[in-house]
Amino acid sequence: MHLYNLTLQPPTAICGAPALGNFSGVRQQEIVVSRGTRLELLRPDPNTGKVSSVLTQDVFGVIRSLASFRLTGGTKDYVIVGSDSGRIVVLEYDPKANAFNKLHQETFGKSGTRRIVPGQYLATDPKGRAVMISAVEKAKLVYILNRDAAANLTISSPLEAHKNHAIIHHIVGVDVGFDNPMFAALEVDYNESDQDPTGEAFNNAEKVNPAPPSMRCSYLIGGYYHQMLTFYELDLGLNHVVRKWSEPTDNRANLLVQVPGGRSGNTGDFDGPSGVLICCEDHIIWRDMDSPQHRVPIPRRDNPLADPNRGIIIVATVMHKMRGAFFFLLQSEEGDLYKVTLEHETIKNADSDDAYVEVKSLKIKYFDTVPVASGLCILKSGYLFVASEFGNHYLYQFQKLGDDDDEPEWSSSSYPQNGMADPHAALPTAHFRPRPLENLLLQDEMESLDPIIDAKVLNFFNSDTPQIFAACGRGARSTFRTLRHGLDAEETVSSDLPGIPNAVWTTKLREDDPHDSYIILSFVNGTLVLSIGETIEEVSDTGFLSSAPTLAVQQIGADALLQVHPHGIRHVLADKRVNEWKVPAGKTIVAATTNKRQVVVALSSAELVYFELDLEGQLNEYQDRKPMGSTVLAMSVGPVPPGRQRTPYLAVGCEDQTVRVVSLDPESTLETISIQALTAAPSAICIADMIDASIDRNNPTMFVNIGLSNGILLRTVLDPINGQLTDTRTRFLGSRPIRLIPLPVHGSPSILALSSRSWLNYTYQNLLHFTPLIISEPLDHAWSFSAELCPEGLIGISGSVLRIFQIPKLGSKLKQDSIPLSFTPRKMAVHPQHRFIYLVESDHRVLSSEEIQKRLAEMEKQGKKVPPGVLDLPPEIFGRPKAEAGKWASCVRILDPVNGTSVFDIALDNNEAAFSIAVVPFTGLNNEYLLAVGTASDTFVAPRSCSHGYIRLYRFAEDGRTIELLHKASDLSSTEIDDVPLALLAFQGRLLAGVGNALRIYDIGKKKLLRKCENKAFPSAIVTLTTQGSRILVGDMQESVFYVTYKQSSNRLLIFADDTSPRWITSHTMVDYETFAAGDKFGNVFINRLDRSVSSQVDEDPTGAGILAEKGFLMGAAHKTNLLAMYHVGDVVTSIQKVSMVAGGREILLYTGLHGTIGTLVPLVSKEDVDFITTLEQHLRGENQSLIGRDMLSYRGYYTPVKAVVDGDLCERFALLPPARQSAIAGELDRTVGEVLKKLESLRVSSSGF
Repeated sequence: MHLYNLTLQPPTAICGAPALGNFSGVRQQEIVVSRGTRLELLRPDPNTGKVSSVLTQDVFGVIRSLASFRLTGGTKDYVIVGSDSGRIVVLEYDPKANAFNKLHQETFGKSGTRRIVPGQYLATDPKGRAVMISAVEKAKLVYILNRDAAANLTISSPLEAHKNHAIIHHIVGVDVGFDNPMFAALEVDYNESDQDPTGEAFNNAEKVNPAPPSMRCSYLIGGYYHQMLTFYELDLGLNHVVRKWSEPTDNRANLLVQVPGGRSGNTGDFDGPSGVLICCEDHIIWRDMDSPQHRVPIPRRDNPLADPNRGIIIVATVMHKMRGAFFFLLQSEEGDLYKVTLEHETIKNADSDDAYVEVKSLKIKYFDTVPVASGLCILKSGYLFVASEFGNHYLYQFQKLGDDDDEPEWSSSSYPQNGMADPHAALPTAHFRPRPLENLLLQDEMESLDPIIDAKVLNFFNSDTPQIFAACGRGARSTFRTLRHGLDAEETVSSDLPGIPNAVWTTKLREDDPHDSYIILSFVNGTLVLSIGETIEEVSDTGFLSSAPTLAVQQIGADALLQVHPHGIRHVLADKRVNEWKVPAGKTIVAATTNKRQVVVALSSAELVYFELDLEGQLNEYQDRKPMGSTVLAMSVGPVPPGRQRTPYLAVGCEDQTVRVVSLDPESTLETISIQALTAAPSAICIADMIDASIDRNNPTMFVNIGLSNGILLRTVLDPINGQLTDTRTRFLGSRPIRLIPLPVHGSPSILALSSRSWLNYTYQNLLHFTPLIISEPLDHAWSFSAELCPEGLIGISGSVLRIFQIPKLGSKLKQDSIPLSFTPRKMAVHPQHRFIYLVESDHRVLSSEEIQKRLAEMEKQGKKVPPGVLDLPPEIFGRPKAEAGKWASCVRILDPVNGTSVFDIALDNNEAAFSIAVVPFTGLNNEYLLAVGTASDTFVAPRSCSHGYIRLYRFAEDGRTIELLHKASDLSSTEIDDVPLALLAFQGRLLAGVGNALRIYDIGKKKLLRKCENKAFPSAIVTLTTQGSRILVGDMQESVFYVTYKQSSNRLLIFADDTSPRWITSHTMVDYETFAAGDKFGNVFINRLDRSVSSQVDEDPTGAGILAEKGFLMGAAHKTNLLAMYHVGDVVTSIQKVSMVAGGREILLYTGLHGTIGTLVPLVSKEDVDFITTLEQHLRGENQSLIGRDMLSYRGYYTPVKAVVDGDLCERFALLPPARQSAIAGELDRTVGEVLKKLESLRVSSSGF
């Protein structure tokens, strides 16, 4: 078995803080984000408030940290990446090639994510002179950044700043102006804890022990220090790093924030007081060397139901400098933003020119509430980018800075000694009331699937391809998403027409008009012209012939219009004069094609007539006509290249199933240059110049797109020198004859292909994409549409309906439709007879509605009042009230994904939480389907425990739209342990349940479920179940997958095979009767197979006596499965299933990942394919494609060596190699470059349709 791994949807989560800077070298800020294994460059448009993705590049490794820096005096920012490669990498963005280029790569340690190998934290000097890269433990390295004589960026050898037995919590660069660069670190020393066998030292663990004994003078409690804040100084003169200052700080500090400092280059004044903000639990501290500290409390929500003992910590920070001022935005783990300011004053020495900055107070106030972020960025254009920890990412615009509102503000000057009278005592609690956004306005939303908890592939829409239904998100912002392959087309106008038109066009009146003026509709017996203004209305004085159908419309020359109809050509001049050319008697025009300066028509006599616009704006006919010998069905002439008088080629499709390229050059006008045979009659042809970096990354490539009457599209490259047709690729689009329409989309030339589905061929990030459009009805014809309210739209006709729509975003291959959920989704199930999704949701440490009402009633009894409006805040924005451990909120929900609605839900009471679900036909009820839900009450996560476990049974009503509780079976008896039912499955007319480490079969009883059979020999907990026949595959939480057989005669569940390697299973599926594919929590996908002889032997044993008699092997079952394939995908696999994504296509394995990844494993069916793809992969591994310097073979075999799986993402990088390297590799494979690209495209399209 050999598999080909393809990523259909790259991860959508943003991991860690983004890097902000001017990476293109222009005066526009951009954001570089880490998607875990990919780098992405985002460009917010300050005019429209939209975020566009400029570049996405796979690094083939794990990105651990990101930072940007700019050399002093420079105009361009660079990116520094800390990763699992054991190297620090400096990247530069090249806007011409649209790629990140590696400038420097310095090795300092082993690969892998290790405690003592730097890469976890990055901090840069604000002036761009140095960078510190740190590990979680011990190791810190400093690199000096500079320029050489040629003004190129240089990086020094590493300077060590290690501290043995130290755990680093955070590092940050300190702003000291142009003094020696300085870095601050939070460190904890575990030396005494490590050597103390009693464990007492661990309970009093300290942050790094200060070096000089003279510094050990404060914060001493019980012989142990609190955690330490340490400043490291890089001495540029001596070229080494020293620990300049170290002092104890709060024991619960978790983040450091850089505070502006140093003198301004323009005025000489100080930018700020320097130092750092220390974010601690429940309060913020400003601190600098030898300066008095300031401390303020973090305000908490005024919610009487909240747990008062629950601390508030800061999870994301951003600092923004303005002219003469600065402020901080800090975000708590509940999503609340706080604005923090420092009131400071410059103190000048009267006797000298020396001066220093004195901080008067540290102030904090509530600002707004946004989703919890992994990183925040403030742009100079007045936008706030929120990289959400879970769910969609957002771009907000600042409406105001919160200076003039009525929100209370807390200042350190209001407390004794600026809040530091007793550093170990808590400050008085500060409260605020959250409210809807006032200071921010939402501008754009970037869709993100992170995290995908569960997914299923089904075809609920009866389309050509199935849909992916994913349960995503966490908490009250969770969603259920329907993913359909295609681009989202937003319909803005839909209007019925008096008849059924067969074509539609729009046109400008003059070449330099910003928008279209007319809509032209062609009917069987006439033409209708509509004027575009404040309203769309019919006009008759356009010069167009309305009594005949129209074949083509063109704005020609500077200010003229052209109409081609079956009996002639009308050239309408700017002064409404009409020059008309009529066809010879007895003939008609059957096809036409036009551009700004050329017109070609085909007559019913199979002749071509060529017209060209002269310099005076007159349309002149070429003296000769070209006989084609066969009826012309379709024609196309490309656009006129800039600076040219004409385009040199015409493509003509004839009834004899050929396409001919005809010259329009003055020296060889209407001569046939090349010819291509087809498999069916052509129905449409379109010549377009489009960028495709896999062919030519610098210049557009001329493509001839040929649509056939059988629904197949051919794309051929037209050589601009000799006019030959090469590199033909085919694709099936639909059951109807194809129509092709050239049009601009987002300013780039594109092609709309219409069949039983509508497709768009466009360029995105310099690569050609071909994606279906998701629209309500198939289009019969379409054209571009530009108006003041819709500058980049499309207009189409579908039957007698006129539609105007636009494509908001390119690049996304999956259209997402979301249904909001109440809690975190856990599992889903599908009824085989109803098109509904049944979903269980549950959240830990959250108050349910029942618990809220109970606590409110208790407060009323005690005479306590609830502040108005506190409990009315929408939970999807502000979250739900937090509770102590062991409290749950949960529900069972029914979803209608076709209509995009939630049709029914039932909240669980008595602190129950649902964890599993299954639709089960019970033989005892005449195979009636029931919904089984596994729940547990008073559940604790770690260690896992519950007071009671239950299996609830619901009966379906109203054709599956609602459910009714049948009975609740307690999963307890006096001799059994309590545990949580994590897996349920229908099995031979009964219910199969994984309850803790026990596998049980239940049957329906009159009052409850009856336990019929049990096996408690599983090591930890059963998390996944699949079955085929009497065979059951059981996924154990920690010990991989077990093969179990059920022997009905003896009523036994018997384990007869297991895996040799312990794996933390997250999902699995049966590939066939002996084979399974599974994913584990470390990001691996593997396929194991049981020997067929063992499988047959087990099936032939009627009682299982032979299995019981066999001796166990390697402390497990008697038989072991063999590893067939192994691959590290870089994301935690949450679901995997065997499906066919293309009608009539091969079956593949489709998996989803926690970070929003969707990928496939495609079986390679021929030895030729295996040899070709594996050889190509070997060549590309040698090209050093990893941006971060990671060895790709070791990355794909992160925990176990990769086996029998080819990295398709790496193979597809072949298209981005320089032409010389492409030719060399293709030569080694005995193929041409075009053949290699064609094969790679075929593997993707034939298996997934993407």
